Amino acid sequence: MKRNMDEWINEIRNEKVKKAMPVLSFPAITLLNIDVKELLYNSELQVNCMKTIAEKCKTSATLGFMDLSVEAEVFGAQIRFSKDEVPTVIGRLIDTKEDAKALKIPKVYEGRTNIYINAVKKAVLEITDRPVFGGCIGPFSLAGRLMEMAETMIKCYTEPETVKIVLEKVSEFLISYINEYKKAGANGIVMAEPAAGILGPDLNDEFSTYYIKKIIDAVQDENFIVIYHNCGNTIPLIKSILTNGAKILHFGNNIDIYEMLKLVPNDKLVCGNIDPANEFKNGTPSSVFKKTTKILNQCGQFNNFVISSGCDIPPLSPWENINSFFEAVDYYYYKIYFDLNKKTTYYIQMPQLLGLEKSS
Repeated sequence: MKRNMDEWINEIRNEKVKKAMPVLSFPAITLLNIDVKELLYNSELQVNCMKTIAEKCKTSATLGFMDLSVEAEVFGAQIRFSKDEVPTVIGRLIDTKEDAKALKIPKVYEGRTNIYINAVKKAVLEITDRPVFGGCIGPFSLAGRLMEMAETMIKCYTEPETVKIVLEKVSEFLISYINEYKKAGANGIVMAEPAAGILGPDLNDEFSTYYIKKIIDAVQDENFIVIYHNCGNTIPLIKSILTNGAKILHFGNNIDIYEMLKLVPNDKLVCGNIDPANEFKNGTPSSVFKKTTKILNQCGQFNNFVISSGCDIPPLSPWENINSFFEAVDYYYYKIYFDLNKKTTYYIQMPQLLGLEKSS
């Protein structure tokens, strides 16, 4: 559903009671009794997952799947698939400058890109009460998957021209790919650039921000926005990140999100950053509730802060933990939760487990 996303951002900033916006999609597989590999090749299953999350969880937006293998695969990289985990890129596709020059830019809709675009195209017809975002990888992270990450870091110093040849080509593809999401009706894209978190500020400017800005300038407008995600050590990079043009910044649990909020202008939303592995997947309902409440108590004073997971929530994360996250958000903003549909008021149960007093 088309909407003015600049107005949507302002609405969130002005809301006293905010909804969470976790990167939550893959855990729907346990609700639908399917596995990850099935999901990756079926747009109907992806739509069902997004609808299931939207119906079950009070989120401010529906965020698509953070599968960072899709774009590498369409360029020709080898992918390892698993039934229970998101796929990973293996091996090295590009080694020399000649390899970089010979790299062909694929057409959108090749490989599994068509599955993800078609899923969003169908999802926006089914989910109309909140924005729907597609997902893609960032340019430096994609280059790192094609060249192998350690080798890419070395080449940033020893063969920067080789890296930039690849970055130019992947950026051209990403612009085309994102624009197809835009044509499909998405309200925006979540661009995951985690590999840039290991760069220093100058290298981040040169090998990531420059290309991200080029992409964002080509795709973003008032009806379609970019969420920039980086779960690395981003505080030293924030001056560079703030120049990339993204209207929403999403950070991982490697940083103190409170310290980050002090550095980001109020007109940009900042999302984060409950640990997806140690809390959502391997924590307990109590630990998730405590951590979520702690971050909200620290950061809820910032009207541009939206509580989220620090990264993509793993597929097999227990729903007891996920539910506890949403209960903590409700408890923070409401103290008690009023269900307008059922016209009943009930106390959230999680505070009892923590020995917290509930106020009416």
